[in-house]
Amino acid sequence: MRIFFSLVALFGLATSVAAQQRFEFSSFEIPGNGRIVVPVAEGETLSGIAVTVDQQTNGALTVAATEAAFTGALGESLTLYGVSPFSRVDLVGVGAEPIGRVVAENFGGTAASLLGDTTGGAVQILWPDENTEAEATAARVAFGYQLRSYRFDRHQAEQVNRDELPIVRLLSDDRSESEFDDDLAHLAEGVYLARDMSSEPANIIYPQSFVERVEEQFDGLDNVSIKVLDEEDLQRLGMGAHWGVGKGSSRPPRLLIIEYMAGGNGSPVVLAGKGITFDTGGISLKDNDGMWQMKGDLGGAGVVTGTVLAVARRGAEVNVVALAALAENMPSGSAIRPGDILTSMSGITIEIGSTDAEGRLVLSDAVHYGQVTYEPGVLIDVATLTGSVGRALGDEYAGVFGRHDDLIQQLVAAAEAAGEPAWRLPLDDSHFEQIKSKYGDIVNSGVGNPGASVGAAFIGSFVAEDQLWAHFDIAGVDYLEEDRPTVPAGYSGWSVRALDEYLRRHHQR
Repeated sequence: MRIFFSLVALFGLATSVAAQQRFEFSSFEIPGNGRIVVPVAEGETLSGIAVTVDQQTNGALTVAATEAAFTGALGESLTLYGVSPFSRVDLVGVGAEPIGRVVAENFGGTAASLLGDTTGGAVQILWPDENTEAEATAARVAFGYQLRSYRFDRHQAEQVNRDELPIVRLLSDDRSESEFDDDLAHLAEGVYLARDMSSEPANIIYPQSFVERVEEQFDGLDNVSIKVLDEEDLQRLGMGAHWGVGKGSSRPPRLLIIEYMAGGNGSPVVLAGKGITFDTGGISLKDNDGMWQMKGDLGGAGVVTGTVLAVARRGAEVNVVALAALAENMPSGSAIRPGDILTSMSGITIEIGSTDAEGRLVLSDAVHYGQVTYEPGVLIDVATLTGSVGRALGDEYAGVFGRHDDLIQQLVAAAEAAGEPAWRLPLDDSHFEQIKSKYGDIVNSGVGNPGASVGAAFIGSFVAEDQLWAHFDIAGVDYLEEDRPTVPAGYSGWSVRALDEYLRRHHQR
């Protein structure tokens, strides 16, 4: 077992765009020129600060909004060029209801989507105290802008010149600069890490390189220790399920363990993530159509590491452990086969119905290891586990499962507040009955119609019934085909914000 205690690493190799986007916060005023972004409340006519800006343009905004049928509906936008005295005016609708934090973040994200191709100078975002709730701060607007500004172009010949990005200036009197600099900017970095890990190709990110990339990101942070279980450790500890998935690849599996202990003597929250760095399906080979997306089958591991990175960088007083169960699922002479029997660390034997149901195998050992090693107050696993969760919930919700109603309610509420909603799906005795095996204790695939619930039951079989536990299936939301206000199309990092919010609400001192 290799142990890493914040040793010197080449941090600069993994620097993300988030670190290079420049934000400034100033007192509220309407600039005399330049580019401005204006929030507009929904209505038949302009109101609030938009009226004052309209007066500065001698009524040009009213004329343009009328001609374009712009009403200020939530998320609606209208861009005007050369409206004296401004070089550019972007009107962004914020709806008719009081503005909450998610609307503020989405407003910032919409601004970023409109201004993403601009260079030089400054983008001036007006954020007056008009019909806003307490959490709808300028810092939240900047956070949304940063989330939407994500780009993954490091392998392209023509990359965005980060030095030419405009300064984003937030004009507000809410004094929230420290909220952004000391907190939300770090949360954005956690989201970026999760997105980066899924976006990288599998020849760049595989179990060992995933470990090295994460070590770089955590270098120098207080209260952090990183441990790595290699293939020999997995076998020594009897992690036959995790080892079984990884042994078919020439790139051996790893269990990456990140401990962040800054919350005193309380039991930690353990977050376990599925980290299949590429999933061919193994011997149960997938079709080629869309297989390239399986480089993102490590999304759960990216989420849990990104969550702990955000927590550690902002110095939160909380105890949390991330377990990234890393393996590459490949067909080979040493790969597991349908019909094989694996013995997990818990002693439960697993019949392999399909080698393409591999994520639950690596998680079965990870959640058991997390329980017996840390005796956590709460255990949460995150995985791109099943296609059926997407068929049930589409790309609007993560699926959440568990035995403990209070925990599920807390997670659903936190996810909603964070703008990454989750929906509870059923998990009951019938789902555990369906996975009973004829030749082993349980079978990993090929039984039952509610696939997402059956997958949750499989993982839950390795969790003690009195252990507070929840399972997030993010397969439907991990990759988005179309842009969202704070998420450009592609790998989303969905659930970093939700888990971070849960930790703030229920575990942070």
